Amino acid sequence: MSRVKRADRTEAHGAGQLELFRALPPIMAPRDAQDLMAYPFFALGKSRRVQPIDFRAGGVQVRVEGTLEHGLATIWDADILIWAASQIVEARDLGMRTSRLMQATPYEILTFIGRGTSLRDYQRLKAALDRLQSTSVATSIRETTGRRLHRFSWINEWKELANAEGKPLGLELILPDWFYAGVLEEALVLTIDPAYFRLGGGIERWLYRLVRKHGGRQKGGWHFAFQHLYLKSGSMARYSDFALDIRRIVARQSLPGYRLSVRLRADGHETLTFLPRPEPGAPACPVGR
Repeated sequence: MSRVKRADRTEAHGAGQLELFRALPPIMAPRDAQDLMAYPFFALGKSRRVQPIDFRAGGVQVRVEGTLEHGLATIWDADILIWAASQIVEARDLGMRTSRLMQATPYEILTFIGRGTSLRDYQRLKAALDRLQSTSVATSIRETTGRRLHRFSWINEWKELANAEGKPLGLELILPDWFYAGVLEEALVLTIDPAYFRLGGGIERWLYRLVRKHGGRQKGGWHFAFQHLYLKSGSMARYSDFALDIRRIVARQSLPGYRLSVRLRADGHETLTFLPRPEPGAPACPVGR
């Protein structure tokens, strides 16, 4: 596979050059960026969403906007960012040089995130890349003053590669500084269960990432009021429908690695409690009702 000369690859800001990082074979643990797990950055439905996400809490601001043509990037599109984070961390741990400029084949990405590899799956991958590139994010996360916003798209640019005869050679994409810097800091990345990619619902996927981020492996578990979950989700659903979805997820116990329960507080409000599932052979953790 031919590579573009490094001298032809410059940063969008014109400062410095980007080296090309050829993706490793997709046999590695999936890693997710903690900031993306904790805040509402993605649409939770598969239908096109054009209404922005506008989240403000505790001095943190998140504003996500999409285009009329593509809509906001979805939580399924974020699987590509999980692939990218996993590649960067794996390469770093192997002592390899990484870069925001990444090259891979659609097959490598699709197999890592648990998708099919048909022509239709490839077309869906391209649509996901378009949504990631056209979605605009502005956030105060990791801005030291808390008053300034960092603005970026999930992918600065991407393109399909082909040889002189038109034979496909894969694709290249450029990640934004904000995402890349967060991934390279080990404390800002968490390993997730590969079963995550098999979760079918948008709220289900979002809830797993939130639980994994906040619950970790703490023996005492964690809990969130339903109203707080609703705020952090960025969901466009009515609160009553959102709460119903949470109860259904609890009934299914479908989140890998965690046991969920719903508790009714003295004020009548519902709280989601989650505990790590015991390892095989370990005594079960008590679960409240």
